[in-house]
Amino acid sequence: MKRINRLTMFLYGVFTASHVSAQAADDLPSITVVANPLIERNIIDAFSSSSTMITDEQITQQNSIDLTAALRATPGVQISRFNPVGAFGGAEGGGVYIRSLGASRPGSEIKTYIDDVPFYMSMWNHPLLDLLPLNGMSSIEVHKSPQLQSSGNNFASINLLTKRAVTRRSQTGSSKLETQAKLSTGAFSTVIQQLDAVGESGQSNYMFAQGFSQSQGHRDNADGELKNVMGRFGYQLMPNWNVDTFYLHTDNIAHDPLDERTLAKSDSNLQNTTAYTTQASLISVSVQHQYEMIQGGIKFYLNNGNGNLLDQTDGAGDTLSHFETKGIRWKESITPWRNALLVGGMDYDSTRGDIEFNRDDPTERRDFNAPNFQLTSSYAALSQSYYVNDWEFIPAMSVRHYQHNFFDSLTQKQFGFSTSNSDFKVFVNIAEGANYPGLEVTSLSYLIPALNDSWKSLEAETIYHRELGIQWRVTDSTQLEINRFNDDIKNRYIFSFPPHTSSPQFTNISGYSTQGSEISLHQAFNQYWNLFAGITLLDSNLKTLPYAPKKSITIGSNATVKKVTMSMDAQYQSDTYVMTNSDQSRTPEGSPLESVSGFTVINSRFAYPLKWLGAKGETFIAIENLLDKKYAYRPGYAMPGRWAQIGFRANF
Repeated sequence: MKRINRLTMFLYGVFTASHVSAQAADDLPSITVVANPLIERNIIDAFSSSSTMITDEQITQQNSIDLTAALRATPGVQISRFNPVGAFGGAEGGGVYIRSLGASRPGSEIKTYIDDVPFYMSMWNHPLLDLLPLNGMSSIEVHKSPQLQSSGNNFASINLLTKRAVTRRSQTGSSKLETQAKLSTGAFSTVIQQLDAVGESGQSNYMFAQGFSQSQGHRDNADGELKNVMGRFGYQLMPNWNVDTFYLHTDNIAHDPLDERTLAKSDSNLQNTTAYTTQASLISVSVQHQYEMIQGGIKFYLNNGNGNLLDQTDGAGDTLSHFETKGIRWKESITPWRNALLVGGMDYDSTRGDIEFNRDDPTERRDFNAPNFQLTSSYAALSQSYYVNDWEFIPAMSVRHYQHNFFDSLTQKQFGFSTSNSDFKVFVNIAEGANYPGLEVTSLSYLIPALNDSWKSLEAETIYHRELGIQWRVTDSTQLEINRFNDDIKNRYIFSFPPHTSSPQFTNISGYSTQGSEISLHQAFNQYWNLFAGITLLDSNLKTLPYAPKKSITIGSNATVKKVTMSMDAQYQSDTYVMTNSDQSRTPEGSPLESVSGFTVINSRFAYPLKWLGAKGETFIAIENLLDKKYAYRPGYAMPGRWAQIGFRANF
């Protein structure tokens, strides 16, 4: 590919950034534009909890291959990765962090879900992003704080919602099927193929999706491959009742390209074959009902899988981690009286797993079977709307009670208040959150026998979250949003050695605090041009907190000129500390000392409609790192320079 003139690309970025569109909050009047860039909207729910929604439209505009790419420009979210396709493990090789949360390893304060069902590496208690495909998903919800009315046992969470059939019958009353397909290829032998279909027939509805992504990577051993298939079948039992089944299977691999600094110092041509493979399946069965005053249902789920670290150096051989999680999700939403909303239910999760340490030396091979952890949490939340002239006032509160079969019980609360009219909204949210130790504490105790059973004395980590925000429709085409938040993390669990403690043990420590602000602007000039800009400011008293840059800025623009749709997204982040191999465990000595420099990256996509490929049919070219900048999410792991993909999208 010929080198693209940097000045031309810079002018294009400035030009598109000057044409914008506003986005509506969930209960404010919508602005009619062709599409919203980067995010669909910021949501403040009836309990004053804040979330960000990204739909399949934004996923398409950013040409996102995986979850990190889809969230790279979401305000308050930081990402890390090594390879263009595929995540090497669950930390720097493929991680997502929300307002500085999620960097602890093993374990994480962030949990990931598919249709509200937990789906992550429960053996090590943290997300594996390759288990979370984008094809077949209608939207992504990023919950930026504890939200007791929707999920528990996390400080923040990411929920992927699968596509579902809606009423698609033709005027003649016959059933209708909608199918979408994407095929693209590009630099580094990258190939992306996706297919999904949704439809209904009689009392039945169904969904099918399949995806394949592969790349050789921008340097040796930076290759990755993602494969997944999923399906849904639903049946209307009677006017107010339906049943639904869902199945997902993923199979992935990514290699570690190694630290370039290590490679440069090596006297020989160091070849690394260390790979991380993930395979997992999820199945759920739900029964749901919907009446005028009450709606809800119960869902049973089971997921299991593997996260395998293969061909490790220094005789470590293979580490094969297997997990299984099963449980129940029961939830009801009731209108007990006028202008009131009562939400209640119960979550039950049972996790177990095992690890095979297949060392190169057969005499050192061993297996570990983790105990079964069970967590039950019951919750209730109530909000009430009052109206005075043109203003609505909504006080709300939530409570969730946890019961664990190994650790102490805990009850937490959440309070919210919002007031709004057609142009203005102010909200306050105060919430407590919990994160129980997972199976990682048992596996670490097995690897370090001196820790013995000290993990049994641990308490759940907690967070005390406060947030104040406004959403202001300045004009019909301009919306401004400002959030101010403060998080105090307590009881952070670590393992420690003398002289920090009297003996090797797991223990809870005081933790740390983070405060910050998010400011975003939505601006619409006309139906053809729109823009989103956001800035996140973070400040923590733990100065070496990883993946918590003091400043990050995102800008996105969509423009349609003579049938060509141009999408641009740009991200800037200041320098930040990162995790390193020496601090992957929760130890007091594990403060990260390495950092990466700040960087600015611009990406763009150009699409031209092809009606013979359907209503959304198009051909496109996507260019990553438009200005060919040098940047990395971890020192020694440079990301690709400028590279492109070209492809087609069909919709029938």
